[in-house]
Amino acid sequence: MTLSFDDAAATVKTLKTSPSNDELLKLYALFKQGTVGDNTTDKPGMFDLKGKAKWSAWDEKKGLAKDDAQKAYVALVEELIAKYGA
Repeated sequence: MTLSFDDAAATVKTLKTSPSNDELLKLYALFKQGTVGDNTTDKPGMFDLKGKAKWSAWDEKKGLAKDDAQKAYVALVEELIAKYGA
């Protein structure tokens, strides 16, 4: 069964184990690209390490269509459900 984007976004919050930081960054980037589109925000300052990592992850998705980002997000969530359980 393939989840919808909205279902995937809700389900990822119920994983039995928290995904790794890399997985969380991928989720964040695909979610932002799938909902907002290309990153046009200013890059966070050098002392905002978490914000900078999130910004960079999202910025790497630049040019990816929203629909494709949503499909990739759903696929990643389904992988994480298989890996961690929901």
